[in-house]
This record gives sequence, structure tokens and C-alpha cells, in this order.
Amino acid sequence: MITYEYPFNERIRTLLRLEDLFQKVGSFMQRDGSHEHHVALLTLFEILDVSGRADLKMDLIQELERQRQSLLAFRNNPEISEQALNAALQEVEQASAALLAMTGKIGQHLRDNDWLMSIKSRASIPGGVCQFDLPSYHYWRHQEPGARREALLGWLQPMLPLRDALAIVLRLLRASGRPEHHVAANGAFQMMLGGSSSQMVRISLKLDDPYIPEISANKYALNIRFTRPDSDHRPRQSDSEVEFDMLFCNL
Repeated sequence: MITYEYPFNERIRTLLRLEDLFQKVGSFMQRDGSHEHHVALLTLFEILDVSGRADLKMDLIQELERQRQSLLAFRNNPEISEQALNAALQEVEQASAALLAMTGKIGQHLRDNDWLMSIKSRASIPGGVCQFDLPSYHYWRHQEPGARREALLGWLQPMLPLRDALAIVLRLLRASGRPEHHVAANGAFQMMLGGSSSQMVRISLKLDDPYIPEISANKYALNIRFTRPDSDHRPRQSDSEVEFDMLFCNL
């Protein structure tokens, strides 16, 4: 199956973008190549920009506390494993405590590093990080992979509480609700939502189905146009019936 997610508000959009960026930086950091570590550093700069919302940390702390209170309501429930419940509570409490321990603005340690900020400013210029523009960065990229990885981890480490907290929130969000099977006639599907409080919708199709959902939605209506790529990967409206599963998510 391949799943497409469409967030209904800016808060969930931000969390999904950060999740994607943290996954990328982790993947590229594990490799040894200089080019991969360059991409990892640029991805760190993207995390810095996306996480710049002043209320992001407090939003996550409040959501984790809300989930903690929800979990506590299952205490002494014979249908709930106490061991599993305690593990979930511990995970939420640890993530919340780590967020509370973060001081200052998210990523401030990167902003305070003039060398990193010089790379960030040059990276916004096409070809701006060539060796003649930033010889010190050229030198860094020629260090041993282990040394570069250690430096990248040091720059990433202070932001890991943010990664861990949003991972919990998104996991709980995705686990909410139940998927329902639908069929889009002639590649088009519409549903009135009537002011729904859902925060995200997930559309799942079989991996070998050549359809791409183009989603537009708000709390009142959902519209999906299924397209299929031509030989140049340009999307064309499908005129066939498309079967898919849909899940509305809400915490």
C-alpha cells in the first residue's frame, strides 16, 4: 500500500514537514559520503527554519499532557494491559520532560554558530558553497566520515526532544479512527464533512495501482481528483473507477 496524508491545519503541516526532515537528516548522516553529509547539514538548516514557530514547543507539551491525561483514564481497566499502559505513560512523560528542559528558542545553538550561519547564507545561493567561496567548509568536508558524523550529531542532538515528541503525537494521530473503503467514479470523489474536527485525512491505495490522489479539503468538504502519470510523469485525470481506503484522524 502507498499512503498519502493531507493535513487540515498548519500545526499538523508543520509536524509532518519536521518528521520528513528528521528522517532525511538521520538517513544521510548514517552514510559516509561528503555529499551525503552536505545534504544532512542543509536539512538541519531546513529543520531550523521550519521549527521557528514560537509556540511549537508549547503546542507539543500541551498535546502530550492531554494524551497523558487520556492514558491515565485507563488505569485499573481490566481490558488494558497495565504494563503497556505504564510504558506508554513513561514514553509520553519522558518526551514532555525533555521538551521542558529545552531552553531558549529551538535551534538557537545553530544560530549562535557564525560558521554554520555563513554556510546557511551561502547555501541559499545556487552553487554558493563551492570551495572557493567557503574554504573552511571545503576543509570540513574532507575530514574523516566519523568526524563529520560526530559534528552533525552534535548539532542535531539539542533538537532531538522535538523529534521524539512529534513522533509520539503523529503516531497517536495516525492510530485514531478506522479506515473505510471507497470507490471514486471516473477518478473523482467528493464528501461533505459538515464542520468536521478532523486534523488529517489518509488515503491509501494499492502500490501497483497507477493513481495519484490530488486532495483539497477543509472542515466542510473533501475533494479528491485521482490522476495517473503519462510517459513524461505528467498527471492526467483518470476516467476509471478507483478503489481506495480513507481514514480521518483526530486527537
